[in-house]
Amino acid sequence: MSIGLFRQAVRNLSRSAGTLPSNGKSSSFRRLFQWLSPGIFVKRWLLTIYIGVLMTILGLAIWLKLTPIFLLFQLVDRIIEFLARVVPHYLSGPIVLGCGLFLVFWGHGRSLGEISKVLRPDGEQTLLDMLWDNRRLNRGPKIVAIGGGTGLSTLLRGLKLYSANLTAIVTVADDGGSSGRLRRDFGVLPPGDIRNCIAALADEEKLLTELFQYRFEAGDGLIGHSFGNLFLTAMSEITGDLERAVVASSKVLAIRGRVLPATLTDVSLWARLADGRTIEGESNIGKSNDQIVEIGCSPANPPALPAAIAAIQEADYIIMGPGSLYTSVISNLLVPEIAQAIAIREVPRIYVCNIMTQPGETTGYTVADHIESIDRACGQRLFDAVLVQKSPPSTDCLQYYAEENSYPVLLDRDDVKQLGRSIFAVNVMEEDPNNRYLRHNSRRLAKALIHFYRRAQDSSPHGNGKVTPLTRAKSAR
Repeated sequence: MSIGLFRQAVRNLSRSAGTLPSNGKSSSFRRLFQWLSPGIFVKRWLLTIYIGVLMTILGLAIWLKLTPIFLLFQLVDRIIEFLARVVPHYLSGPIVLGCGLFLVFWGHGRSLGEISKVLRPDGEQTLLDMLWDNRRLNRGPKIVAIGGGTGLSTLLRGLKLYSANLTAIVTVADDGGSSGRLRRDFGVLPPGDIRNCIAALADEEKLLTELFQYRFEAGDGLIGHSFGNLFLTAMSEITGDLERAVVASSKVLAIRGRVLPATLTDVSLWARLADGRTIEGESNIGKSNDQIVEIGCSPANPPALPAAIAAIQEADYIIMGPGSLYTSVISNLLVPEIAQAIAIREVPRIYVCNIMTQPGETTGYTVADHIESIDRACGQRLFDAVLVQKSPPSTDCLQYYAEENSYPVLLDRDDVKQLGRSIFAVNVMEEDPNNRYLRHNSRRLAKALIHFYRRAQDSSPHGNGKVTPLTRAKSAR
């Protein structure tokens, strides 16, 4: 199969490349005074412009020896003197002052409105809203989220509402579906999970997700491929590797945050089962019908992407999951440098446990089993707390999942506490009444995780967010 057409399209798009939604109900009067609020860093420059215009006009008049400027001042003086005689100063002063301020604010309001139309033709956000969102998001914590699959993209979709300093570290061990075919045909790293994360972090998320998830139903060699996978594959061939492809794609698509592969090494997963068998490939591990006792990758100990290590070292907050335990979460931690970088960080570190067990991969697993599996695979402790779903799913939903041999992940509190982890139980689940599926709600999950982070910051005696025993005790309550 050839992707020359897509490569050319990506090249043309690259050349052309160079928040929270507003409710649109705020009044013009209120918005006027919002411009006077501290933190926007606009007022000083507007005032500088006005003073500069006046000084420019005055300097030009003096330079050209324009005598009419004297007459102009004299005329203004006589008008003011006349007004003072006819209208009392306590009336004329405020009137003139009000007229001047009205012209100033009206003029700059209209001009900024025109700028807003250029930046956001849809009119969903004013320039002021964009400035506020930009300032707020840029001040957000530096968050590193580690995982893959739909779980990580769901998490990012919510976190981008709280911070623009996001880094997603994504597994590149996928060998099934469109990603697996592209991996075999072109020798590129699987782009599927990265595609989902890029779409989740984009401002125009809905449209981009539909575009990236679109799968061709006709065409020689195109059937079954998603457009997003072809886009990233073409970018990889143009830029030289997946890392540069993701960076270039992020610029073209104007995403909020960064998406990084855990490694640029072509790795494949293997797992040893309780019956002694060894299975290879991410897609086969997910279908295993026996308990997984050991997991690894080939080649062993792949080098981490330096940018991923740097992101972890600079992070204020590290989140692992949600997602398939072995093939999405642990697969990233099989890169030793990533696991080691997380282990030495003294910042809030939390694992988001799955709501339901995954048939084959985690059948019969409890919350403690998930934690022990991560500890065993990495050989060290990487997180201090675990987020779990508080309330159980509905009966109808449980029956539907039971038919697929999937059940809620049991919270065994005593075992989790013996592992030295605090428990953060919160309702972050949503159910689809039509399709009868359940998953993490992106907004609720992000809100809960930000709440945990802020509480950890407040509980830290040094204000550095380190999760101390005191912090864990408070979180457990």
